[in-house]
Amino acid sequence: MYPIHQVEAQADSLEQLGTKRKFWYTVGEERFLFKAEERGTGEDWAEKVVCELARLLGLPHVEYELAYFQSDKLRGVICPNMTPPPLSLVMGNQLLGILDDQYPQQVRKKFGIPKYTVDAVATVLGMLKPPSPEYMENVPAGVKTALGVFSGYMMLDTLVANQDRHHENWAAVLAETIRLAPTFDHGSSLARNLQDAERIDRLSTTNPQRTVAHFVGRALSEFYPEEGDRPLPVLEVFRRFSAKVPVEAKAWLTRLNQLSVAQMDQILGQIPPDRMSIPTRAFTLELLRLNQIRLLEGYTP
Repeated sequence: MYPIHQVEAQADSLEQLGTKRKFWYTVGEERFLFKAEERGTGEDWAEKVVCELARLLGLPHVEYELAYFQSDKLRGVICPNMTPPPLSLVMGNQLLGILDDQYPQQVRKKFGIPKYTVDAVATVLGMLKPPSPEYMENVPAGVKTALGVFSGYMMLDTLVANQDRHHENWAAVLAETIRLAPTFDHGSSLARNLQDAERIDRLSTTNPQRTVAHFVGRALSEFYPEEGDRPLPVLEVFRRFSAKVPVEAKAWLTRLNQLSVAQMDQILGQIPPDRMSIPTRAFTLELLRLNQIRLLEGYTP
């Protein structure tokens, strides 16, 4: 089982982004963010599972660990600060606003933004360097650019059915240069908020409109097409980014092709059962298996 880190320190500061209870605390010289899972929707285990999948795939990612905050008796996850001084974080909406003064970067809205398109984000990424070397140690050979790395993030989003890659769920790190940040904030993935009754029904139904396969095909992103008023499916977003960096995207698919169902099941099996039930584990494995198949459709080594 993955360890549960006991958080006993008091908060240094509150995190302003998002709606969940979060706070920063310090241990020794290092700051950590605690994100609470107080709604019972599985965001803690989803964050940890996606972190471990990112590790196997070689994606630059923030490290998440399961945690428990003693004072308030809260489950959650912790992660280290990826931008200790003098580094700073520039969110995606800020970057998009720099290139397009009509982009609604200051509007307190993360969803339903038609100007949030693949082409707009790709233009921004073309101006960034890839993540810093410590995050790039395990990327596939041939992945060299920020856009190529981001195509891997989109592959991950498709695999885990992450529908929450809005313009504040990716960023750049500003130092002596400006680099794409590692991928972070995946707690809305893996259909973690379904009830077990629905999971069991979808795993066993003979109704084609209720199957897990039908369910995963409905996952929509936050990206919009250049023309149209409906967000793109997450798989289509990956395909559109892939078309811009076909060699690098194929390198990610090669890595995905090497990921076995047994490896995915092993990750799920290390989540403590009081955080992830047996039906949740079975449903999540099937979701991952089917999305892997969808991603690899048409792939040739």
